Amino acid sequence: MEQGVPAVSVIRFCRTYRATAILAAVLVALLAVLAGCRTSTTTAEEQPEPPAVEVATVAAAPVTLWQDFTGRIEAVESVELRPRVSGYIDRISFQEGDLVERGEVLFVIDQRPYAARERAARAQLEQAQSQLALARSEAERAQQLLESQSISRELFEQRSAAQASREAELKAARAALDSAQLELEYTEVRAPISGRISRAYVTRGNLASADTTVLTTLVSVDPVHVYFESDSSQLIAGSDAGNDAPALPVRVGLAGETGHPHQGELDFVDNRLNAGTGTIQYRAVLPNPDGILRPGQFARVGVPTDHLARALLVDRRALLTDQDRRYVYLVGADNVVSRQEVVPGREVEDLVVIEQGLATGDRVIVNGVQKVMAPGMAVAPQLVSMDRDARGPVPLLAGLPTQGVVEL
Repeated sequence: MEQGVPAVSVIRFCRTYRATAILAAVLVALLAVLAGCRTSTTTAEEQPEPPAVEVATVAAAPVTLWQDFTGRIEAVESVELRPRVSGYIDRISFQEGDLVERGEVLFVIDQRPYAARERAARAQLEQAQSQLALARSEAERAQQLLESQSISRELFEQRSAAQASREAELKAARAALDSAQLELEYTEVRAPISGRISRAYVTRGNLASADTTVLTTLVSVDPVHVYFESDSSQLIAGSDAGNDAPALPVRVGLAGETGHPHQGELDFVDNRLNAGTGTIQYRAVLPNPDGILRPGQFARVGVPTDHLARALLVDRRALLTDQDRRYVYLVGADNVVSRQEVVPGREVEDLVVIEQGLATGDRVIVNGVQKVMAPGMAVAPQLVSMDRDARGPVPLLAGLPTQGVVEL
């Protein structure tokens, strides 16, 4: 041992170093145990629950396929009111935009000149009647004098001709009175149909010319027509049936309305295609008791174009897109998700006809597809109806048979 370093100090240093090493080893082991426990606990806590999704069972059902066309609503009857006599507008007897009844007075043209003509014609009629009475009396006396040979036959024939002339004058006077009365009646412009009236194009004090000036327009309200066109490749089956065939139903929806709330019937098909557009015109008639449908409005016209006796329908929200491919997520009996490519067909409101890829009894995710991260994951399915209108979630147990549970 070197000089200057006591032996006792060396021994103490070795003992202290050994105790420190042992304590450090114990601490490291304890930390490892605690870390393992924490990792195990965290792993157990981070295991996610299967996400809840709504699934519906695919079932086959008969369905009628509808196709939408763009149409325009028109009034069954539409009239431009023009006066039959000329004159200055004296009175307007309606509120613009109101409903009016047939025969209701709408405009009154100044009646004074026509009333004067009517009185003059009546006076001429009375004069003609008086002159005819005198001519008849003279003809009767001439007849008596001729029988007694007191007058010549020539004078008798003159008085008979005068009577005939007065009778003709009486007829002309009656016709003149009828014409004057008719013109006086025409000074009141009446509604020829019941319907909704437009604004007054000519106001009080303005001159209205007979058969020329448009006073206002009037359209019928109930029912209404809706016209639409279809090209030659989309001719509506059954629309050219005879009069004895049942009328083809039509559904109509306006801008801002959901679906097609208005129901009607197809009542006219044009007899030829339009050579310029290659389309044929159709017309449907719709009841309109509330006046909601207005002439000139655009409308979506739904017409049945085909009927499928057995169709597989899927909610539109269940269809997903991967570039040019369409697919759905299926849920198996073990509640594991798989991807299934499909070929969709025509749409029926919120449902889509599936032409290929699905079979009756398949369970399809219709709500919650965004919760599926990838095929192969487990989910917690809830059984609902494929029809949204009748949808009500029902808890679904794993492995529970689903055939016959859902009705389309």
